[in-house]
Amino acid sequence: MIITKTPFRVSFFGGGTDYPEYFRKHGGAVLGTAIDKFAYHSVTRFYSRLFDYSVRISYRQVECVKSVEEIQHAPFRECLKWCGISGEIEVNYAAELPSFSGLGSSSSFVVGLLNALYAYQGKNIPPLELARQAIELEREVLKETVGCQDQVLAAVGGFNVVEFRPDGEIVVRPLPLRPERIRQLEEHLLMVFTGLHRRASDTAARQVQRIGENGPLLRRMREMVEEAAGILMDSDGLSRFGNLLHEAWMLKRQLDSSVSNGAIDRLYREGMEAGALGGKLLGAGGGGFLLFFVPPERREKVKSRLSHLEEVKVKLNAPGSHVIHHSP
Repeated sequence: MIITKTPFRVSFFGGGTDYPEYFRKHGGAVLGTAIDKFAYHSVTRFYSRLFDYSVRISYRQVECVKSVEEIQHAPFRECLKWCGISGEIEVNYAAELPSFSGLGSSSSFVVGLLNALYAYQGKNIPPLELARQAIELEREVLKETVGCQDQVLAAVGGFNVVEFRPDGEIVVRPLPLRPERIRQLEEHLLMVFTGLHRRASDTAARQVQRIGENGPLLRRMREMVEEAAGILMDSDGLSRFGNLLHEAWMLKRQLDSSVSNGAIDRLYREGMEAGALGGKLLGAGGGGFLLFFVPPERREKVKSRLSHLEEVKVKLNAPGSHVIHHSP
């Protein structure tokens, strides 16, 4: 049996510049981190001669089929085909947080499943290559309109600036932050679930169609990546990071009308009125988790104002996808 553990992510700055439709012309970058909330995949051999099916997969549903081609869950089906597996296998999936919530769960699913299937085959794929394969599988095989940051952060882990260069090269620059600096940032973050689920690829497709007209916005959002990294590397206070988050969210809302809505705007306004310095909706937009940057002394006031929403506490700088159990 193989079991893999793959992190979800929080993206702070640069989202939108990680689409090939943009960075192939202008270059892009994001500042993001893997978090301590994970997706798990287990893979084991299945003795099909004892049953009337050859493949068993389990997620929110259970599928028992005679061939991989019969699998209804497209990412499961295509990942198995990608790795050349046709049967005699059981795969199970579990996650600590729900899908369609802005934390890169779809890409974490693909990265973690590929990692587990390769480990099952006795192969060790380097993290960045694993990310590249997940990007190709999601974009070219599954035909999803996705960026490229989620796969990288899920595979590599850590707290990074990830550059996407026009020639297609992906460069990961880990931020050498001291543990106390990361802890200080964690103390300023408040993440709450809006209760709104959405498919990121639907919102992303609309944004990609407007990349040309959104050029000035995206250039400014790319600049913020370096500014924010500089703030974190300084020893000064973090209030500028919060202010920059607010500016970035105001810009992101202009990318397309689907990024936000009346309910999200109201929640964001309530958080700001209660004392937050900034924040953003995680992911492409439309729903999922809201992340606020709140000075610790104002935290309880903001939590009280948003008490009807579920808070999820996270730790930053989590490790990338890795095997946690391997038995013959």
